[in-house]
Amino acid sequence: LTSISNSESIGGSSFSTLDIANSIFQLARVQMGPAIYLSVHLMVSKIIEQADIEKKHSSIISELIAGNKLGAFCLTEASAGSDAKAIKTTLTKNGSKYILNGEKIYITSAGHADIYLVFAKDSSISEKNNITACIVDKNTTGLSFGIEEEKMGCESSPIASVIFNHCEIDSSSILGKPGDGYTIALSGLIGGRINIAAAACGVSSSAVEKAVLFSKERKQFGSAISEFQMIQSMLANMAMKLSASINLVRDACANDSSRYHAAIAKCFATDSAMEITTDAVQIFGGAGYLKEYTVEQLMRDAKMLQIVEGTNQIQRILIAKEMLKD
Repeated sequence: LTSISNSESIGGSSFSTLDIANSIFQLARVQMGPAIYLSVHLMVSKIIEQADIEKKHSSIISELIAGNKLGAFCLTEASAGSDAKAIKTTLTKNGSKYILNGEKIYITSAGHADIYLVFAKDSSISEKNNITACIVDKNTTGLSFGIEEEKMGCESSPIASVIFNHCEIDSSSILGKPGDGYTIALSGLIGGRINIAAAACGVSSSAVEKAVLFSKERKQFGSAISEFQMIQSMLANMAMKLSASINLVRDACANDSSRYHAAIAKCFATDSAMEITTDAVQIFGGAGYLKEYTVEQLMRDAKMLQIVEGTNQIQRILIAKEMLKD
């Protein structure tokens, strides 16, 4: 699976955007964690391939494709979440080298990944667009990691801070041209949002399946609760939201260069996943609140999806801006 986002010409599998989304969907149906860190890895691998115009990073891409190395995406900071341009991590030119200083937070696979795609303010650029992307190896001197965060859900996909303390990197570590970092980051986030939407569909699908089975088994007042119209109404609403989410993901895959379609799919599918998993817990009743029945885990996992790859409030702003363009 680690090769599916890259071109066959460099050893990848050249999966379509839809096929990649389906792979993430199937993983998330079983366990959210692998779906999330694979999605990030695929995004990093694809970004590096597309931005590596001078072919400086072929060996790194090969290792990522083969699954010998895991990739991490380092953009978010304490003061820069949705507002990516507000990052404070600095990249300072020092002869033929660059020095990285700063801290990234909530980074998927931090400490476990081998390759870190980092975005920093480039002090050698005075223009407004002064964010540069660079590739940092885990063994770089001055690179360290915070303790793994204890999260509400998605426990099998660890996150932590990535700290750069006078990290010295070669100029060959720069990805693309200096100052192209913001554009490079945005290019990857479109695919990332589609994959998060696909993961949300996977979680929703699992919740619907579990709720249907439980409703047939659980009896109250001498009948299976699936025979009660209120339960049937809840199940029908869950099915409609899941079907709509899946079709929006397919639409986004067919328009995979569109921020608009990716934002709609991500926003609707993840909001729907939160609603569907909450209803699944409700259908299970008291059992739904117990870890033994796993639907509470689906609800906790779904909450994260409304936040990552741009909060759903930000997605709505992006959607509206596209709608209001002249």
